[in-house]
Amino acid sequence: MSRPDGRVAGLPLHLDLDRPRRTGVPEAVYAPGKTPAEVAAAAARLFAAHGRVLVTRADAEQQAAAVAAVPGAVAHPRSGIVSAGAPKPTLGPVAVVSAGTADEPWAEECALVLAHAAVRVRRFPDCGVAGLHRVLGHLPGIRRCVCVVVVAGMDGALPSVLGGLVDIPLIACPTPVGYGTGEGGRAALTTMLNACSAGVTVVNIGNGFGAGVAAAAICRAVRRS
Repeated sequence: MSRPDGRVAGLPLHLDLDRPRRTGVPEAVYAPGKTPAEVAAAAARLFAAHGRVLVTRADAEQQAAAVAAVPGAVAHPRSGIVSAGAPKPTLGPVAVVSAGTADEPWAEECALVLAHAAVRVRRFPDCGVAGLHRVLGHLPGIRRCVCVVVVAGMDGALPSVLGGLVDIPLIACPTPVGYGTGEGGRAALTTMLNACSAGVTVVNIGNGFGAGVAAAAICRAVRRS
């Protein structure tokens, strides 16, 4: 149950209904730590206010609750996203380049966040540096985009490689993919922070959401220029 001021009755939650005016993107529902009922209530209120909603990092029970509470909501189990009411894309495109199939949960999260922000997305999967010809073959398509998000684990080298080949903003998203000394994505994060290519911007480990929000902000700035 919700109230007109955005508060959800019985829950310690006060939704930020003014965020689209300030930032261009509505508040998302971060699911970890919330009960399924809390996720569903917040999602329903945001959808009622904005006609669209995005739930992130939801488990199966939270996804089911949000889908039941929001008309037309769709669950994306791989990324833990529940989305509804994505607007017609008017911005972009943004290239989402992922190194390997294991990185897809975070690449999908980024792509769905961009769609929620009315940004066209072009996906370029399986572009890891172990087969450098794969990303080189996609360079013409990537270069036609407004900016690029690079999602990679293991050694995290792909953003530095691609950063030396394109003249658009590059946002690097390390993932917790790799073996022992990868330390849950810390090795990829360190590599990206120390990228040889100038201008590589890095978000936190697994933060596909933050990478998508940043790329959408770049697209809005380009439209205003």
